[in-house]
Amino acid sequence: MPRERGTPDRRQTTGHPPAVRMTRRRSRAAALVLTALAAIALVGCSRAPTVQFHDAANYPERLSEWGVLVRDGDGYRLGEDVRPYEINSALFTDYALKLRAVYLPPGTAAAYRPDGPLDLPVGSIISKTFFYPQAQGVAIAGNGGWSGNPADLDASAHRVVETRLLVRQEHGWDALPYVWDGDDAYLRVTGALQPMRLLLAGNEIDLPYIVPTRNECAGCHATDHDAGTLQPIGVQARHLNGEYPGNPGNPGNQLEAWQARGALTGLPLLVDVPKTPNWEDPATPLQARARAYLDINCGHCHNAVGAAATSGLLLDTATTDLRQLGFCKRPIAAGRGSGGHNYSIAPGEPDASIMIFRMATSDPGMRMPELGRSLVHAEAVELLREWVASLPGSCV
Repeated sequence: MPRERGTPDRRQTTGHPPAVRMTRRRSRAAALVLTALAAIALVGCSRAPTVQFHDAANYPERLSEWGVLVRDGDGYRLGEDVRPYEINSALFTDYALKLRAVYLPPGTAAAYRPDGPLDLPVGSIISKTFFYPQAQGVAIAGNGGWSGNPADLDASAHRVVETRLLVRQEHGWDALPYVWDGDDAYLRVTGALQPMRLLLAGNEIDLPYIVPTRNECAGCHATDHDAGTLQPIGVQARHLNGEYPGNPGNPGNQLEAWQARGALTGLPLLVDVPKTPNWEDPATPLQARARAYLDINCGHCHNAVGAAATSGLLLDTATTDLRQLGFCKRPIAAGRGSGGHNYSIAPGEPDASIMIFRMATSDPGMRMPELGRSLVHAEAVELLREWVASLPGSCV
């Protein structure tokens, strides 16, 4: 019908032809979609990363592809269902701090064992991240600068060096060393050397921090030398039988916490669970502290079936025979490693004891442990000296 005179044209009242109005409606719709996607992205960023398990033939180059630990700005985030844990006495690694965490596939649980590592299901991942507090580019030795809470690990305040994974495949455990470089860590099966400046006892020193090769990981984790299979060291009931210090808002025993969330089966009453003391606790008897340190730092090799069993020196917590512990024990193979001394432990004489000599040197051909350190653990040497000095008896 023809438009009557004086009737306004709708195209004139809007000021735009239909094609322009359609374009604007589409633009508004697109903007709404983008806004919705942005909101979804923000929600996704607030969630923990999803863990992706990889088979042995397809280990990824980047640590982030596992999802167990990812960098988020200056912070670091554990993946979904990845739980931090702590052990009562820790292995020494050139004064590095460590964030330990474990992932169990949903719907699975570890089985309690009174001796040896817990029985973790296939698909489990144990991670250990090594780092130092730092100031003005200088790493700081010791235990200061971190609360124990994973949320407080920060790239602006910490030098994060490496993350080691133990991955439970059908055939057993595999060890994978990842070295941090910027926003991610990269698989380095041949190990790496990470030079750094370290503030130690008030002095700055050059530390050649050594990331072990994949094969060197077996030097400690193949606790049964004949079997040759890798096993976790820290994830044992006696090491986990204590509170996690980085979670003050949820105090309680770690093993009971695992059991409560369905991650551990077969746990007896805690009074029946063995417990390793904290070697740094001055309230603990001296001998118990010394034995705890030797167990976690030396016992994985110096045990009845370990790589150092042929030495006849057994330093794990199960050993009670004084001669096997080194009392008045002569070395099977003498050499530079003896330091000219006759006995592994000379009661009352730390300066005449091979054990103290080897712990107090950083010479690669004489030091003990052979792997995992470049520096002398001065506080531990002092503890072991005090213990040996307190021992009664004589070797002559």
